[in-house]
Amino acid sequence: MTTSPTDTLPPIDTALVRRLVDQQFPEWSELPLTLVDPAGSDHVIHRLGGELSVRLPRHSGAVGQAEKEYAWLPTLAPHLPLAVPVPVAVGDPGFGYPWPWAVSRWLDGEAATVEALAHSPRAAKDLAGFLTALHRAPRTGSAEGAADGLATWSLAERDTATRAAVEETGGVFDARAMTDLWDAALDAPGWDGPPLWFHGDFHTGNLLTVDGRLSAVIDFGELGIGDPACDLMIAFTLMSAHTRSVFRTALGVDDATWLRGRAWAMATGLNAYTTYAAVNPRVAAQTTRQITQALAG
Repeated sequence: MTTSPTDTLPPIDTALVRRLVDQQFPEWSELPLTLVDPAGSDHVIHRLGGELSVRLPRHSGAVGQAEKEYAWLPTLAPHLPLAVPVPVAVGDPGFGYPWPWAVSRWLDGEAATVEALAHSPRAAKDLAGFLTALHRAPRTGSAEGAADGLATWSLAERDTATRAAVEETGGVFDARAMTDLWDAALDAPGWDGPPLWFHGDFHTGNLLTVDGRLSAVIDFGELGIGDPACDLMIAFTLMSAHTRSVFRTALGVDDATWLRGRAWAMATGLNAYTTYAAVNPRVAAQTTRQITQALAG
């Protein structure tokens, strides 16, 4: 759910990562570094030896994830049925690189794909089980509020940007249908339960599989507390109509929450589409599916 970067990206290459690791964590200076390519749009990732990964933010919108995951994932992990990153250290800026960066345990797996999992009821149930566990995980200490960089998303905060994106993409998608969905979601009853944990960027690219089965959830940069509807975007990025029904039943989602989830999927899909589609065919295809599936319901 990170907004697109407008800042100048710092140059990040293996030589820079090697210098940062060697200076700040000399105990790992003998471990080989291997660039992971392709990586996501938010981080440059290297594998460090066989057991560790190094992640450097590409832009200012991804800054803060290292500290957030280090603070909260050890608390959440015991409550979750799928693996999540295990933070090991947070590195400091250096050698012209301006932001904190992360060292975590390496997680084996391949990125989840629509082709592999869209029609899998087992995957739909596994995802519902993960979200149920995450949303209901206990909140302690500063997580009782919005401290320590935890997100507190709301649809209303995205109103201006989403309407602008609808207008911009009106020649590609059905502008009337998008406006109707957005208006209906804003008019729907809001979340009236206690604020719950949410992942905040729960899409296909942040899921790993091993032997065709979901194994891990990664990239908790948008971790927050509040309305869990934003995590329903996975139903529209990954699933078919049938497996969405399986997912919704397993999760026990009411009509208003489902409607808000559709709107989240559309809004975040539009954000990524308007930012990356012109230069990245893969993102164009993924976000086109996300938007059209959200409109279909």
